[in-house]
Amino acid sequence: MNRLRRSALSIAIIAAAGISSQGFGQTLPDTVREFPGIFGDVGAVPSTSVEPGALSRRPVAPRAPTGPGGLQPGNGAGSQPLPFPTWIPINQPPAGPETLPGPATPAEPSGPTTPGNTTDPIVYNPSAETPQNAQGEVSTAGVLCDFENVAYNSQPSLTYTSEATWRCTGTARSLVGNGIPDHTVGQFPNANNPNVISEQRVNETFSLAPTESTAVMELGGPRGAVGYVLNGIKIDADTAGSCDDSGRSCSMIGDNGNWNIEALGQSHFDIGTDSNNAHVQPNGAYHYHGMPEGYLEKQGADGASMVLIGWAADGFPIYARYGYSNPLDADSGLKTITGSYTLVSSVPRNRPSVNSYALGTFKEDWVYVAGSGDLDECNGRFGVTPEFPEGIYHYYATDTYPYFQRCVRGAL
Repeated sequence: MNRLRRSALSIAIIAAAGISSQGFGQTLPDTVREFPGIFGDVGAVPSTSVEPGALSRRPVAPRAPTGPGGLQPGNGAGSQPLPFPTWIPINQPPAGPETLPGPATPAEPSGPTTPGNTTDPIVYNPSAETPQNAQGEVSTAGVLCDFENVAYNSQPSLTYTSEATWRCTGTARSLVGNGIPDHTVGQFPNANNPNVISEQRVNETFSLAPTESTAVMELGGPRGAVGYVLNGIKIDADTAGSCDDSGRSCSMIGDNGNWNIEALGQSHFDIGTDSNNAHVQPNGAYHYHGMPEGYLEKQGADGASMVLIGWAADGFPIYARYGYSNPLDADSGLKTITGSYTLVSSVPRNRPSVNSYALGTFKEDWVYVAGSGDLDECNGRFGVTPEFPEGIYHYYATDTYPYFQRCVRGAL
């Protein structure tokens, strides 16, 4: 709007002066699936290099108006936790990129949708005031472009110093770090996660001019990190665990079954996460599956303001837990933001029995329903934020499924 006013004023001045307008003219480094040593010593399963696979794509779906909602995972009647010793492992190393999703959930023509099975398109309509160019880009330059986080650790499970440096040069934002958290962590190794936190080589770049794409891309695992928290810790909400259709053969490696085990929100498989909803991969990489509570506590996040906690792979920002009640009004007050996924209403016949594994145990138990929560299928939305008062597409870490985004909406 200000640009329009300035243009009109310029034209008026030119006309008054009698001037004619005619004079202007990777092979993934140590890519590891979760817990290859969960059924024995850490080195029991040979390390396998996994080639990155083709990213899943689908058209952007028309978005219905969003509102409050979102369901928490529940336990089925008679369901009992199944301790790790009862599992029958699939003794195979990872055999390539994960395949998502698993068995398709039947859907009515206008009903709920899942990634890869969309019948309810999402419409994205940014306001005319959005600072975008003709290609839909929005600049994030100037926001946390000279950010350094160094924290000394002296914990039973962690003595390395946490280091993460963010810089902006040209058209890119860069992250160089060692993958060590800067907050209190749980005990590692533990009974359900036999891995030790170790330093990593983190060297990532992100666009300073993120652009929304006409397709969403699923990320995580061998497809690459979906994003990083400002302390340099990777976000990876999925696991590599799965069960076959009978539910009698489950493993936390290989993704060989049709039913992908969720890290959070279920009580059947304990994967050894700490109070930060994080744990350690066999290569020593500490990573978040959900809300990074320790990091938020260090930032003094108390619900008084929105908190930017990181950057997604596409360059758009990630916020945690709270957002404005009206996405386009910074004076509308804060609310707890919820995802827009609900449990399936019809259980597929080939799913393991809900009497053994309650709904919510597997990724395929969840379905995106536009309007059931505040966010789209990638756990994001367009709106104003303290750092971007004119509005920007941004993601959220939420207390409800999917906890962190599993896909990105921006171009990569």
